[in-house]
Amino acid sequence: MEIDPRRLRVLHEVFRRGGVMKAAEALHLTPSAVSQQLAQLEREVGLALVDRSQRRVTLTPAGRVLAAYAERIEEQLVEARQELNRFTERLSGPVTIAAFPTVIRHLLVPGLRELAARHPRITPVIRELFGPSAVQELRLGGVDLVVTERDMSQPASSLPSMSRHPLYDDEYRIVAPPAWADIPCTVNDLVDLPWVAGVPDQACGQALERLAQLQGFAPRRVHVIAEFPPVLGLVSAGHGVAIVPSLALLDVPPGEVVVTGIRGVGSRRIEALTRVSRTTSGEPDPVQAVVIEVLREAADGVARRVGELSRSPEVSA
Repeated sequence: MEIDPRRLRVLHEVFRRGGVMKAAEALHLTPSAVSQQLAQLEREVGLALVDRSQRRVTLTPAGRVLAAYAERIEEQLVEARQELNRFTERLSGPVTIAAFPTVIRHLLVPGLRELAARHPRITPVIRELFGPSAVQELRLGGVDLVVTERDMSQPASSLPSMSRHPLYDDEYRIVAPPAWADIPCTVNDLVDLPWVAGVPDQACGQALERLAQLQGFAPRRVHVIAEFPPVLGLVSAGHGVAIVPSLALLDVPPGEVVVTGIRGVGSRRIEALTRVSRTTSGEPDPVQAVVIEVLREAADGVARRVGELSRSPEVSA
């Protein structure tokens, strides 16, 4: 019985992602190609591996047994690549990184420029993905490294089989419309103002809730927005004040918003997550380690730019 390990990977993806469509997306194949690979694997082993009697494709008992072996083989291949990387001075291979826009713009773009200069044989692949879906992709092996954010008030959630690597503490600033006659100078000035608020499960939304609880006021959330460009656009147009991280202010055109002198709002923690294998004891593999290194160096450069913004108590950005 000859079994093609490439087809085992297809079976493994169908098993862990719960269907042909999601497996096809993860493998960058068409659903038809996945179905053909499964059918060929069934011919190789002489057993039905897929139950096609239901509308949703599931694995037979034999399919689940073979998928479990496929998972072990995949894990061993990953660990083998990691170990072999330790024997070469020239690191190589793909590394898939999930991140969100401000990190892509201000950490990944300069970091990957440096990565290309130092390790030209490493091939980075960036996916704009964040939150629980990014962590799930890391768990499933769809990405190798995830950059996450959390408000400083939020404890680090327990993530079995994953390691956290701090990258940057991104200070929050409160921004106001440039056309307002009275720019808020203290937290007390914010109490009755309209807010362009972040969504509750993201760091800026959590920061506003934390600030309101500490200061004892109920923020008037006129708009609730997830992305920073529309937040800043609404603030610029006079619709309210907002909490944004410093990274989001680095490329804002002059005069679009006013960065107030209100400080002490806190920060969001930016971290990298990697999977833990049996051989690395929580340390990232060499390729992931150099990616984390260049991201930290990029964060140091960002900190200097943010410092220029912070030296002025009230500036236009």
